[in-house]
Amino acid sequence: MSSVKADNIYDYVAQNAGLIASYIEGLASYGMQSGSGIVRPVYSPEWLAAHRQLEKWINEAGLSVRADAIGNLWGRLEGSEGGPVIASGSHLDTVKGGGKYDGGLGIIAALSAIRFLKDFYGPPRRTLEVVALCEEEGSRFNNTFLGSRAIIGTLPLDEVNNSRDPEGISVLEAARACGFRPEELTTVRRHDLGTFLELHIEQGRLLDDAGLQVGIVEAITGLQHLKVVFEGRADHAGTTPMDLRADSLVAAADVAIKTHHLAAALGRPAVATVGSLQVEPGARNIVPARVEITIDFRHSVEATRQLMAQQIRQICRDTGVSQGVTVQIEQHTDRLPAQMSPEVIELLQSCADQLGVSNMRMISGAGHDSQIMVERVPTAMLFVPSQAGRSHSAAEFTPLEQIIPGVAVLAQAMYKLAY
Repeated sequence: MSSVKADNIYDYVAQNAGLIASYIEGLASYGMQSGSGIVRPVYSPEWLAAHRQLEKWINEAGLSVRADAIGNLWGRLEGSEGGPVIASGSHLDTVKGGGKYDGGLGIIAALSAIRFLKDFYGPPRRTLEVVALCEEEGSRFNNTFLGSRAIIGTLPLDEVNNSRDPEGISVLEAARACGFRPEELTTVRRHDLGTFLELHIEQGRLLDDAGLQVGIVEAITGLQHLKVVFEGRADHAGTTPMDLRADSLVAAADVAIKTHHLAAALGRPAVATVGSLQVEPGARNIVPARVEITIDFRHSVEATRQLMAQQIRQICRDTGVSQGVTVQIEQHTDRLPAQMSPEVIELLQSCADQLGVSNMRMISGAGHDSQIMVERVPTAMLFVPSQAGRSHSAAEFTPLEQIIPGVAVLAQAMYKLAY
């Protein structure tokens, strides 16, 4: 740690930013594939090795450390006066081929902030904790937010027992193999958390484009996933006149274009994406008989999200009629928007302004553990830029100089809450 006298916590973070950089590179080594990003699904050998490395770093920082029954890892700096705990962190797992910063940076930022506060100010009045949440991405079990749902008490034991990965291994079996006790799920529930803060890369390009240092998240968008199947008729591509066709691909393409225009007309933060398309029989000389698409649409205002749902379904039905094909719509995911806690948003805003850190209020278009935590605990998120908006990719990158302001704001917010 730096021996140079710092005037404030921002300067202290900047002087000791080398520690943050070493944490980032060290954590990224667990699951790193040559040229293709990180593969670190929950309870994998790579994930467990990263978990153990974090334990060592937490101990080195002078914090007590424990893992709960589902595998969340907690580091604790005890406060002198008790009271509700201030916690910060993010998820340890990655998507397949992910980057160094998604999730991992939030853990590192929280650990660094608590360590810097302890060194700069001494022991806090209220207890501070860093948490490495065991799973957020759903890349192994197709079940998201295992760690945060367990903390607030909304993860059912049946899901732990019955959810299985592609190899047939259950969450219960995988967690036990790592030395955890998922059958004791009720012990994970926390009733003593007073505030939860999560620092994360933006995973979009708004901050990078605006040249601003941090984003303060006001809401996390709600989303809905639909599978839409268009059934037409397979015919010869050369002998069937255009006016006699029931072309399911034309119908699907028309829906994709109209859905795009719907979201564009609503404006930010509305988004809609046709992300996958399967064509049958898929031959160049046959009119497509069956096409399956997925539609992902999102908005942070529930009334607008419901309006989008109604309009997209109507677009699908109307297109089916106009193109002479049948349409089947299945809903696969329906997640409500999550509004962050106003008092915690204001705290982050005041800290950023006090430190002279340029900022903007934002909506998160991606899901995060904070949307789960806020159901039971006052919660807000802090974004740092993601260069060119890249994320869920080996190309994900945020330079250290763009991480320092976020860690400083996080530390300042913890200082105001705990000291």
